[in-house]
Amino acid sequence: MRPGKPLMVGRIGAMRVLGLPGNPVSSLVCGHVFLKPLIRAMLGLPTGPDMSTARLAAPMAANDSRQDFVRARLTGDRRQLDVTPFAVQDSSMLATLAAADALIVRPVRAPAAAAGDEVPVLMLRPVPDRSFSFIGN
Repeated sequence: MRPGKPLMVGRIGAMRVLGLPGNPVSSLVCGHVFLKPLIRAMLGLPTGPDMSTARLAAPMAANDSRQDFVRARLTGDRRQLDVTPFAVQDSSMLATLAAADALIVRPVRAPAAAAGDEVPVLMLRPVPDRSFSFIGN
């Protein structure tokens, strides 16, 4: 997966061990993909990731042999989410990480995607409900 290595998962007796990467971007992605579901399972809560779908606002190239988690910005509301990948995905770009609302999940060897295609997204923040307005807005 990219970003997200090196990652260590195992057990020491009954204790679960999860070693996150040292890079902050990789660590955040692995935390959402592996650590959050582990903690939820230990609490007896549903463990599925916070997945949704969104309409791609810009085309994306075909993917290679690693699953990609592409930092992106969401627009729209719960009825129709649009997602725009950030142009620079370098793992040293902490400003991009801070601005990301979601991660576009690109499976291994995914074909090129056109603007307007529906893509899976891993939510990093709740989607604001913009389907109503207050008086005066």
